[in-house]
Amino acid sequence: MAHKAGFVNIIGSPNVGKSTLMNALVGEKLSIITSKAQTTRHRIMGIVSGDDFQIIYSDTPGYLKPAYKLHDSMMKFVDSAFQDADIILLVTDITEKSVDADLVEKIRNAGGRVIIVINKIDLSNQEQVEQQVMQWSETLPEAMVVPASALLKFNIDTVFSLILESLPESPPYFPKDTLTDKTQRFFVSEIIREKILLNFKQEIPYSVEVVVDQFKESQDIVHITAFIYVSRESQKAIMLGHRGKSIKKLGTDSRKDIEEWVGKKVYLGLTIKVKKDWRNDELQLKHFGYLS
Repeated sequence: MAHKAGFVNIIGSPNVGKSTLMNALVGEKLSIITSKAQTTRHRIMGIVSGDDFQIIYSDTPGYLKPAYKLHDSMMKFVDSAFQDADIILLVTDITEKSVDADLVEKIRNAGGRVIIVINKIDLSNQEQVEQQVMQWSETLPEAMVVPASALLKFNIDTVFSLILESLPESPPYFPKDTLTDKTQRFFVSEIIREKILLNFKQEIPYSVEVVVDQFKESQDIVHITAFIYVSRESQKAIMLGHRGKSIKKLGTDSRKDIEEWVGKKVYLGLTIKVKKDWRNDELQLKHFGYLS
């Protein structure tokens, strides 16, 4: 049997459950999952290999109209996903009334196979699901449409089978034991950022960037220090909390998940720094890996 391999790029609006779907398909928690929109900022690859196939999934930032230079960089990650896609996995959800017309046009012009996943059908009923399937079948007639619930893992097997059928013949792109293209440092920073999204409200989570400064692994413990960058002094004060209560809770919550990720005890040191208006600062965006 010929070997198949290809890039499956997951795109869609913010907050439709792209990351939950990605993690369900890969079988690992690689992308941030929270109830807040705009949680994915980078293009994160998850690689699934079998005896005769390799699927390279990419979770991309949610498609949006840029308000900061940071958003411009995020949309470049989305554009790059169109360029090398063998299969486009468009994720919408049962509550989404419409998808950006520009995004639909990009999909039409991209070529290749398109699979539309209508996510979160557990929040709906049969009639609404059928209406959505019909609407998407009319909007993108060449696409395959699958109602699913990534959270409940309903119809994930169907999505996987369609992807497998649609893969082009190709040798593997990565060694078979490769799970992702990102480093442990990256995932540690994402775990911390996820906890910030869960622990803080309003503008704070969107004004934060996390950079792992040190990652030193010994036989029994991993020593990690990380900087949390915010845009204003007032945000730093909120994150510290009264007598450091907030930053202590953040550190505890983050450490527990990091220990589960690395499989060892972890010492985690967090320091908050202020980088004024970093989301519009090209030098800082380069430092944080958003610009080359």
